Amino acid sequence: MAWLKPPRPRRVGIPLSLWLALASLGAFAETGQPPATLAPLVLLPRQALGPEELGVIVNDRDPRSRRIAREYSAKRRIPPENLIHVSFPPHRRMITPEQFQAIQARVTATTPERVQAYALTWTEPYRVGCMSITTAFAAGYDESFCADGCRATKASPYFASASLRPSTDFGWRPTMALAGSSLDAVRALIDRGVASDDTRPSGTVYLVKTSDAARSVRAQSFGRVQALFGAAIRIERIEADAIAHQQNVLVYLTGAAEVPEIATNQFLPGAIADHLTSTGGQLTDSRQMSSLAWLDAGATGSYGSVVEPCNFTAKFPDPVILIGTYLSGATLIEAYWKSLLMPGQGILIGEPLARPFGGYELTFDGAAWILKTFALLPGRYRLESADQPMGPYRPVGAFVKPDANPLRLRLPTDGKPYYRVVAADAVAAIDDG
Repeated sequence: MAWLKPPRPRRVGIPLSLWLALASLGAFAETGQPPATLAPLVLLPRQALGPEELGVIVNDRDPRSRRIAREYSAKRRIPPENLIHVSFPPHRRMITPEQFQAIQARVTATTPERVQAYALTWTEPYRVGCMSITTAFAAGYDESFCADGCRATKASPYFASASLRPSTDFGWRPTMALAGSSLDAVRALIDRGVASDDTRPSGTVYLVKTSDAARSVRAQSFGRVQALFGAAIRIERIEADAIAHQQNVLVYLTGAAEVPEIATNQFLPGAIADHLTSTGGQLTDSRQMSSLAWLDAGATGSYGSVVEPCNFTAKFPDPVILIGTYLSGATLIEAYWKSLLMPGQGILIGEPLARPFGGYELTFDGAAWILKTFALLPGRYRLESADQPMGPYRPVGAFVKPDANPLRLRLPTDGKPYYRVVAADAVAAIDDG
């Protein structure tokens, strides 16, 4: 449990609009609360993308795209001005770079400046020329993201970064497709993403090393995942060709051309799952298992390659970065994108704003309130208290969150009804070497 240290005097203001957004994250705890004591409200710093920063791209010539955009925007409260309309013939697996550049010009011209990421509302097309459509929208069409044979490709500046505003910081807008095998499948996907928010699930991470040695190259990092995050969440390292009939699956990472029995498992809302293979991202015509199978089985996010990437680990999600970033309160789109060093040949699919490790919980130990939260990046913070929701706030202590494990903080016994956490120098420390 973190203990408070005397703070350094410093004034930090917070805009009204940001305060209102943060206040919506608060939740009063009931567990252990004495009848005469009201739990305080704790405001956490904003450290994940929000609905107002997500642009939703809709193809007006695709009825399914229009319905997905409309329903998703309503459920995630996307501002109407963030709906970005394009028009092109639907149901094509691939579009040419020339076709894409015309579409992208329209998107660029109509995207509000505050938008930091995109959601696509279709399953096809999934590819632009030699690269994935999600990377094309994120960074523009660029053949340096492609490879003829087993070669490295252009790297992402967003990889393993602490950035909360990738468009502002790097000129990239991470993109994820709300894809599915049917309209009902996409609706279910959206509902799972929304349901996952702030649940802080106690599910299991399954790291599966299969008999396919070429596709199990990520297994070399599985030990580090367990060492770093095993105290925060249950992690199972398994040597088998698949898992089956498992409950509460939170993460399932494996390597195989086909993954049997995935539908026998129960995936929690917000679960992520993917398989390292050659063409999983060819969503509707892969000769191997399509990454859509993970979403059909109940996962909320996945990844697959649209052209042969060879088994470069840098072209697939890094398990340490992926899991550590997600555990630190990032949204699904942030966790997946930050885990990809070379994203050009792979497509990201899922519900972008799913954030199971956001928010916090409070319990009363008989003398003080204990705050528990995952939703802080590693770094130094200051705790401030106030008698009124708008302040003035005064420093009451300082603490450090050293890693992606949840923070447990004993609040002062001063009876203040409002606290806020202010970032001093939060940094990306998911992988410390």
